[in-house]
Amino acid sequence: MKKLPRTRLRILEPADIPRAVRIAEAAGWNQTDTDWRNLLRLAPETCFGLECEGALAATTTAVCYERKLAWIGMVLTDADYRRRGFARRLMEHAIEALAQRQVAWIKLDATEMGAPLYRSLGFQDECAVERWGRSGGDAEQARDLTWAVPTLLDLPALDLTAFGADRSPLLAVLAPLGAAELPGQGYAMARPGAKAAYFGPCVSRSTEAAHELLRWFLGPHPHAPVYWDLLPDNAEAVRLACAFGFAPVRRLVRMARPGAPGAAPLAHDDSKVFAIAGFEYG
Repeated sequence: MKKLPRTRLRILEPADIPRAVRIAEAAGWNQTDTDWRNLLRLAPETCFGLECEGALAATTTAVCYERKLAWIGMVLTDADYRRRGFARRLMEHAIEALAQRQVAWIKLDATEMGAPLYRSLGFQDECAVERWGRSGGDAEQARDLTWAVPTLLDLPALDLTAFGADRSPLLAVLAPLGAAELPGQGYAMARPGAKAAYFGPCVSRSTEAAHELLRWFLGPHPHAPVYWDLLPDNAEAVRLACAFGFAPVRRLVRMARPGAPGAAPLAHDDSKVFAIAGFEYG
């Protein structure tokens, strides 16, 4: 009888990051070493890996926004270990871990390849989400905007209204990588990527404010490739992306499932979301 390979499901650790980065790079994803470190910093108990014969073969992360919402991301399997059910095992484990935490809702952004698995686990389609890209363009005059934490009195409330859950810890982790605000109107963040600079999240009360925040982002990247993940149902975000020379690169589907019985609907306002924080964050 053929001996089955030895596997172990466990929590991801910082020592796993180099291997996780290589798996993500092989899949063509944009996350960097810093992105993985931030995920483990935000969710030290709900980032999971599956070993096969001692080697990290697959990953899944789940960032919790209090008990209101958890966001699953980084569902990756090394090419040498696919078609063994590793992603399903990790997803089932993550869902159970979130149920124990009594998280009301679980969401994710699914690729075409991953969507059938998620539907089989009770996730339902919520809306489309698209990655738009720009390889370079005319130099933009950057707005002189700065991130000043003491002045952000109403932006956490604005972000909560837009996103539907308090993600202040996430914003605090991402802000040092690049952030700007228009007081009382909105904010945007930026970070480096393995393949392209990343614009997002961006939450704004108006298209005009989002326009200024986008100028702030594009100023230092006039000829560099950039990614922008948006919700195509936000027609103003799409209009702005077209005006600045962006074009769709890939299309995913945002999916949700209750994490706890009788969970109340999660209110959110996508019209204020001009850029999501990333497929791994929502």
